Amino acid sequence: MSCLSLSSSAIRSFNRASRSSARLRAFPELKDVFFPLSSGNARRRADDLQARLNDRLAELDREKQLILRPPVAITGAIIVPQGLLDKAMGLVVRPPTFAKDRERVERLAMDAVQQAERRIGREPRDVSSENLGYDIESRDPSTSGLFFLEVKGRAKDADTITVTRNEILTGLNKPDAFILAIVLVEEGGPSEPRYVRKPFKKDPDWDAVSVNYDLASLLKASEVPS
Repeated sequence: MSCLSLSSSAIRSFNRASRSSARLRAFPELKDVFFPLSSGNARRRADDLQARLNDRLAELDREKQLILRPPVAITGAIIVPQGLLDKAMGLVVRPPTFAKDRERVERLAMDAVQQAERRIGREPRDVSSENLGYDIESRDPSTSGLFFLEVKGRAKDADTITVTRNEILTGLNKPDAFILAIVLVEEGGPSEPRYVRKPFKKDPDWDAVSVNYDLASLLKASEVPS
């Protein structure tokens, strides 16, 4: 709405209220016939409309005084890839491990552990899809005893091994039959599996989903498959 149209409309309303007030003062006996408002109310209404008109006109005057100016930048940011920063600082940059690489490492590790189990005379069975807390169930035909192996395949330059809460609890519940089997995988293939017996010392925290263990410490406590 333009300033002119707003002023005309407000002035008409103001004039109507003013005329009503004047007529009521001149002919009070016609109040109930022609005028729903008393002269005092009509005067107050006219004053209110005049005040609103003045406020709006002042607001429009302020808006006309606004000056459009180009934006001013008050800060800035430079986005630098983390790899570039690491290289500039002389840090060792490891290539990311993609899902297909993990799948390859895990597959090679599972194959290596099953082959090791067969070499020592046991009968392994892959149960990794059953979410039992271990990956391989291996039967000793001479005693019919079962061993439960959780297989962890890792690239040779890995630092940690991640174990789920379910796997830790399974290891604690079956301490004499549970084996954490670690297989380091290089580009040329997997190394000989290393077995860690009774790898876990305590329950995980109640809200822990998984726990990271130092790979070097686990390998130090490991042994050849037997």
